[in-house]
Amino acid sequence: MMRFKFFRRPVRPTRFLVQSVFMFFMGFSLVLSGCSSKLDEPYPRDHVPPSAGKKQSGKTPATQRPYTIKGKKYVPLATASGYVEKGIASWYGKKFHGRKTSNGETYNMYAMTAAHKTLPMNTWVQVENLDNGRVIKVRVNDRGPFVTGRIIDLSYTGANKIGMVGPGTARVRVTALGKATSYSKKDHTPVAFKPVDYWKGNFTVQVGAFKVKTNAENYRKKLSLSYLNAHIVPYEDYRGRFYRVRIGKFSNLKDAVGFSKQLMAEGFDHTFAVAE
Repeated sequence: MMRFKFFRRPVRPTRFLVQSVFMFFMGFSLVLSGCSSKLDEPYPRDHVPPSAGKKQSGKTPATQRPYTIKGKKYVPLATASGYVEKGIASWYGKKFHGRKTSNGETYNMYAMTAAHKTLPMNTWVQVENLDNGRVIKVRVNDRGPFVTGRIIDLSYTGANKIGMVGPGTARVRVTALGKATSYSKKDHTPVAFKPVDYWKGNFTVQVGAFKVKTNAENYRKKLSLSYLNAHIVPYEDYRGRFYRVRIGKFSNLKDAVGFSKQLMAEGFDHTFAVAE
């Protein structure tokens, strides 16, 4: 019994230490989980959360990627040229004021901005209220609205200027103008535009993304045996650092999209065209 007690006494502090360390890490994990829950807090249903306030490296921003809301897939337009649409407009104000928009800006209900599901970010559009003839120009910096039948969400000020704050909605005609190239010295409103076009440029196809650099490099080496321009592009956001594996090189988006579809037919799980 004495020998048994002799061996038990030194073990107790060790067990206590192990238990303490275990409880510490469990508590620390819970703290991290709490922080994570804030990051993953659902954004209001009518809008898409920003990409951690960061833009994707390369010419095409992350906001040009397809996304899914409530099971429905939305594919951003590669160009705003020729876009005209009639439908119902709505507006959003205090509930969203000060929050991040889909392109990482801070929403200001008093600015002349709007949310649109597919137009390229920073596209200026003309919005005409078909019930009273009033016209405004607003810049797209957010994604939405995702309410059936609505085609654009205006800021409070924009909605107020065309007389739809009271009713809440209005029949409108939305005409894409493009990216502003010059502004009025008098009131700083845009007066000249150029088309927003993502069809031309340098494109490639992304086929995978890895947290571990070695895994990405091994995959790249494997692909390089069969495909040209197999390369890795590091990317970092609020989730951490990723190593994106891409293959192919194209001078226009159409060919890149075609190659992406070809890869899917060959058995790749997930591919999409990107600009570099």
